[in-house]
Amino acid sequence: MIDDTGLHEQVKVTAGIIRKGSKILIARRPPGKHLEGLWEFPGGKQESGETLRECLVREIREELDILVEPLSLIMTSAHDYPEKRVILYFFDCRWLSGIPRPIQAQELRWVLPDELWGLEFPPPDRALVETLAGKPGIE
Repeated sequence: MIDDTGLHEQVKVTAGIIRKGSKILIARRPPGKHLEGLWEFPGGKQESGETLRECLVREIREELDILVEPLSLIMTSAHDYPEKRVILYFFDCRWLSGIPRPIQAQELRWVLPDELWGLEFPPPDRALVETLAGKPGIE
């Protein structure tokens, strides 16, 4: 879909902040995927006809084989890539059942919020990393 500026396809993506105690679950994008090797918060693209919360529940089930309940929307972030504009919706999630496993062969890691700062994330995730890690961004 072309946005109202006519410049980009617009893609809505959801991401979940899944916690275990004081740690947060992150995943590394697998080889062959857009932005491979970068860390991200689990989630994915919204499909036609589904709400953002439905999207997040489906994506986390498909990627990690766990059930989550999206709670509050923490932040929205947008980034323009040459071929598309990504709007990312970050939700705090309650982990309901299952044990996270890397269904798409991605690396998974539980990290403390201040450990996020030392990892490489895609541009739309940086504002959330700054918020969670409590440190200002450095470009």
